[in-house]
Amino acid sequence: MSPRRLVLWRHGETDYNAAGRMQGHLDSALTPVGWNQARFAVPALARFSPDLVIASDLRRATDTATVLTEAIGVPLRIDKRLRETHLGEWQGFTGKQVDEAYPGERAHWRVDATWAPPGGESRVDVAARALEVVADLDRPNADAGDTVLLATHGGLIIALTAKLLGLPVPSWPALGGIANCHWVELTRRDGNWRLAAYNAGITG
Repeated sequence: MSPRRLVLWRHGETDYNAAGRMQGHLDSALTPVGWNQARFAVPALARFSPDLVIASDLRRATDTATVLTEAIGVPLRIDKRLRETHLGEWQGFTGKQVDEAYPGERAHWRVDATWAPPGGESRVDVAARALEVVADLDRPNADAGDTVLLATHGGLIIALTAKLLGLPVPSWPALGGIANCHWVELTRRDGNWRLAAYNAGITG
């Protein structure tokens, strides 16, 4: 059975999030707030009845996913193709530091999904590798079930959502950010993905 619902779940707050630093492929850790965000989200995500959870291999996503899978007894797979955008030379920098070292480039990056930070990936690149994960779920032996949850990262979620919805690449930057431990819900009908919820989550 090919999945009819995808839930794209961003990890909880990390030490880099709290410090305002750009993470990319750096393997930052959840803060106590981040762990609690994951726990608070479990009842809402459990209502989706996911048959499978697949997580990025970066520990902030894997740890977030484990909170859910241990609570509801769902299988967990790890897939490095769900990693966040590689931010190249910007990784570990604050936004201010990037702006000082690379004047104007962060603003360009925000509005052009085809542009990559020095040594990094564009959002188009990220969407292409994430799309491979979704395509694998449609293989005859995938055993993915009706609903699959991907525990991953904000930049990847935005890029993959835009790709699955078939948005023109110049329009991708129109999608807003995803808050920590918030999610996107996509449903499929007649082979086409539709947006059911964007940046949904538990507050408080």
